[in-house]
Amino acid sequence: SLPVYALLHKNASDCHVLGSPVLPLLSKDGDVMIGGAFSIHSKISFKLKCFFSSINLREFRFAQTMIFAIEEINKSKHLLPNVSIGYRIYDNCGSTLSSMRAVMALMNGDELLIEKNCSGQSAVHAIIGESESSSTIVLSRTTGPYQIPISHSATCECLSSRKEYPSFFRTIASDLHQSRALAQLVKHFGWTWVGAVNSDSDYGNNGMAIFLSAAQEEGVCVEYIEKFDRAEPEKLLKVVEVIRKSTARVIVAFLAHVEMNNLLEQLNVHNITGRQFIGVEAWITADSLVTPTSFSVLGGSLGFAVQKTNISGLNTFLVKDFWETDFQCEENHIDVASKSCKENQDLMKLRDYNDDVEELRYSSNIYKAVYAVAHSLHSIMKCSDSQGCDKTSEVIEALKQVNFIIKNGEQVWFDSTGAVLARYEVVNWQQRSIGSVHFEPVGYYDASLPPGQKFVLNTEAIMWPGGSKKLPVSVCSESCRPGTYKVLERGKPVCCFHCLPCPDGEISNSTDSNDCNQCPEEYWSNQIRDACVPKNVEFLSYTEDMSKILMFFTLFGVVLTVTVAVLFLINRDTPLVKANNSELSFLLLFSLSLCFLCSLTFIGRPTEWSCMLRHTAFGITFVLCISCILGKTIVVLMAFKATLPSSNVMKWFGPVQQRLTVLSLTLIQVIICILWLTINPPFPFKNMKIFREKIILECSLGSSLGFWAVLGYIGILAVLCFVLAFLARKLPDNFNEAKFITFSMLIFSAVWITFIPAYVSSPGKLTVAVEIFAILASSYGILFCIFAPKCYILALKPELNTKKSMLGKSK
Repeated sequence: SLPVYALLHKNASDCHVLGSPVLPLLSKDGDVMIGGAFSIHSKISFKLKCFFSSINLREFRFAQTMIFAIEEINKSKHLLPNVSIGYRIYDNCGSTLSSMRAVMALMNGDELLIEKNCSGQSAVHAIIGESESSSTIVLSRTTGPYQIPISHSATCECLSSRKEYPSFFRTIASDLHQSRALAQLVKHFGWTWVGAVNSDSDYGNNGMAIFLSAAQEEGVCVEYIEKFDRAEPEKLLKVVEVIRKSTARVIVAFLAHVEMNNLLEQLNVHNITGRQFIGVEAWITADSLVTPTSFSVLGGSLGFAVQKTNISGLNTFLVKDFWETDFQCEENHIDVASKSCKENQDLMKLRDYNDDVEELRYSSNIYKAVYAVAHSLHSIMKCSDSQGCDKTSEVIEALKQVNFIIKNGEQVWFDSTGAVLARYEVVNWQQRSIGSVHFEPVGYYDASLPPGQKFVLNTEAIMWPGGSKKLPVSVCSESCRPGTYKVLERGKPVCCFHCLPCPDGEISNSTDSNDCNQCPEEYWSNQIRDACVPKNVEFLSYTEDMSKILMFFTLFGVVLTVTVAVLFLINRDTPLVKANNSELSFLLLFSLSLCFLCSLTFIGRPTEWSCMLRHTAFGITFVLCISCILGKTIVVLMAFKATLPSSNVMKWFGPVQQRLTVLSLTLIQVIICILWLTINPPFPFKNMKIFREKIILECSLGSSLGFWAVLGYIGILAVLCFVLAFLARKLPDNFNEAKFITFSMLIFSAVWITFIPAYVSSPGKLTVAVEIFAILASSYGILFCIFAPKCYILALKPELNTKKSMLGKSK
C-alpha cells in the first residue's frame, strides 16, 4: 500500500505513516538526499510485484551511473565541501502505477513517525528520473513544487510547458527537435511515402504529431499511422498486419524501447523483413533489442541517438567498484555478503556483464543531472547561508542559473524550457560479424548551428536493409521526370500522382513539377519538353527543292525570252517583225525578262531591302510589260483605222506617242511605289500566329493599301488591254496579233484572279511560292501567247514571212 502521513491525536504536530513504508532498492544516507526512479525490472504483476526475470540492463546502468556521480562529488574538495550527498533509488518496474508509489516513497521517506509539521521538506531534495515521458509526467505532477524532477531521457515536448511543469528539468533535448529532424532525414533520402508507428503514450503521441506536421511541410506523405500500448497485444497484431500489407518501404517508429521490443518480436514471428526503419533515441541504440534474429528485421535501421560521451572512471565503476563498495558483494565472499546483496540475488547475474559499457549514451545525461543538482545546492550554500539550503524554490532558481563544465569538457546549462541543447548522433544498425550488431555513427544533428549546417550525413557509410549499399526507394508514385508534370490521383495523398507530358510549347525543367511553364514567344519546347529552344525560322530559302524548281523555271523563262529576242533581232527586217511593231516587241521581251527575274527577289531570307525590292520590282516590271502589250493593241487598232479612206490617225500614234504612252503608264506605277515606300514600306516580319512551333519569316506589306494599289493598277491595265484586244480580234488581217493578245490577257487575268484566294489562304512560305508561281505563270502565258506563233513562222515557216501573207484577207 502507498504510505500516507496522518496526524496523531496526542500530538497534532507529528505525522505518522499509515501502512508500511516502501523501501528503496539502493540507498545511502547523506547530509542532502537525491532520489532516483528507474525501471530496473521492466514488468510488474497485478499485485504490484516486479518480475525478477525481466531485468532491464540499461536502466540498471542508469542507477549505477547516478551512484557513481554522487560518489565522485562526495570525494570532491571543490563541489559541496564537507557536505555528503545520499541517495534513495527506487525500481518502478516499468509501471506508471508503481512510479506513483516510488514518488510517494521518495517524498515521505521510510520513517514511521516524523516529529515535525506534515507540510515540511520532503525526504529528498531532487529526483533523477523517470526514463519514460509518461512516468515522468506522473512524477512531475505528483511532486508539484516540493521536488525537482530532472529526467535524463524524457523527451516529450509536452514537458516543455513551464506553466504546467514549472519545476521540471531535463538533461536531454525535447522531441520538438528530433521529430523535425526525422522529417528532414526522410526527405533527405527522397522517401515521400512512409508508414508511421508510435507508442500510445504522451511520448509517442506528442512526438508523432510533431513529425506529421513537419513531414507535411517537407512534402512527405504518410501511408498509415498506427499506435499501440505495451499492454494491448491485439492492437499490436493489427499494426503488424498493416505493415505487412503496406506499400511503404520506410517506417518511422516513434516508440519507447519496450513497445519496439514487442513490435520486433511480432515482426520476427510473421517474418516481415526488408523494411527500412527510422528510429528515435528511445530504441535506436537499445541493447535489449539486439537478439540473434533481430538484425533480419532491424538491420540497416537509421535514427537519432543521444551523443556518446566518455566519462573517465565510469567503466571501472560499473564493472567492479559498484559491486564491491555499494552492493558489497565481493568476489569469492558471496556467502557472507551484505543484506543488500542477498535481497537482490536476481541482479547478481549482471555482475560480470560488461558488453554494453561501450554503448552507454544516456549515462552521461544521468551524470550531468546529478552534477546540476550538486551545483545548484552549492550555489545555495554559498549565497544563502542564513536561510539554509532546504528551500526548494531556491533550488529551482539555482538550477535555472547553473552553467558548468563536466570533466570531459562538455558545457551544461538549461534553456527557458528546462532542457539542454538538441544534439543527436545519427546511427546505423550494421553487422560486423554474424550475431554482432554495431551502432555505427554516420552523421550528426546539432540544432544550435545555423540553418543548412545542422544536418551532416555520411551517406556512403550507411548500410541499408539486407546488407545492401543501394538506397531503398519508398514512394507512392515514381518521380515525374523533367518534361512532365504531376496530376494528383483523386482521393489519394499528394504523393500519389500520374505523370503527364507537358503540352507543346511548354516545359518543366525540374523533377516532380506541379505544372509546366510556357516558353517565351520566340522559343519552343524541345522533343522531351524539358528545355525551350529557339523556334525554327522558316522562309523560302535557295537550298530548298521547291526554290530550286522555281529558280529553274525562272531562268528557263529568261533563256526563252532572250532566245525569242535574238530570233526577232535576226529577222528584224522581215515583214512579220516589222508588222508587229518591232520596237514595242523588243521592249516587251525586255520587260518579260525582268518579270521572270523579279521572282528571284522573293526567294531567300527577307531583309528590309529585299522586302521593298520584291514588291516594287514586281509592280513596275509588270506594268511595263502590260503597257507594252497595251501599246501593241492600240497600234493594231490604229493600223486598221488607218487603212480606211480619209483616215489620218496613225500620225497621232506614231513611235514617239507609243514610247510616251508606255513611259507614262509605267511612271504612274513608279509614283504609286514611291508613295508606298515613303509612307509605310514593306518590312521583314516574324509571323508567329500561323504556326505555334515555328516562326515564318516573311515580308509584311506595311501598307496593305499600297500593295493592293500596285496590284489593282496592274489589273486595270490588263482589263483595258483585254477589252481593246477583244475588240480587235476579228480584224480582217490574215495575221491578227490582237487574237494572241486576247488569249494572253485571259491567261494573265485568270492567273491573278486565282492568285488572290490562294495568296490569302496559303500558310507560311507557301504564300511566297504562290506569288512566284503567279509571276511565272503570267509571264509564260504572255510569252507563249504573243510570241510563240511568230517564232513558229520565223523558225519553221519562213515562206509565210512575206508582205503578201501578212496583208492577205482571212477567209
